[in-house]
Amino acid sequence: MPIQHFPPPPGVKAPPLSFAARTGDLLFISGIPGFDENRALPDSFEAQFANVVTNIKRVLGEAGATVHDLVKVNVLLTRASDVAAMNALYAGAFGPAPYPARTTCVVQALPDPKMLIEIEGVASLKA
Repeated sequence: MPIQHFPPPPGVKAPPLSFAARTGDLLFISGIPGFDENRALPDSFEAQFANVVTNIKRVLGEAGATVHDLVKVNVLLTRASDVAAMNALYAGAFGPAPYPARTTCVVQALPDPKMLIEIEGVASLKA
């Protein structure tokens, strides 16, 4: 089965990657940071989280899926102090339960020093 690639939205400057790639019934979503539609990173964690969710939902929608089709997500944070806020926001954005399997890591840095969060995931799609 051929691989279907989902490019970044028009006008978004992105590194050399697909925002997502589908093979069979699986959609692999690249790490999505908290950039807004103007390619700016808000200062607040909450705003960056909201942008991440908006972009993940957009990619899922292009593939005919929703957050309820997510099987596994990996959350990367640059500040341990954001874990509690992330859990609260995550519950609202990816709920209600059951939630996808998840790994949360606090990392030393992400590609842009202003990035506070990045989320990647795998979704199961109906054939």
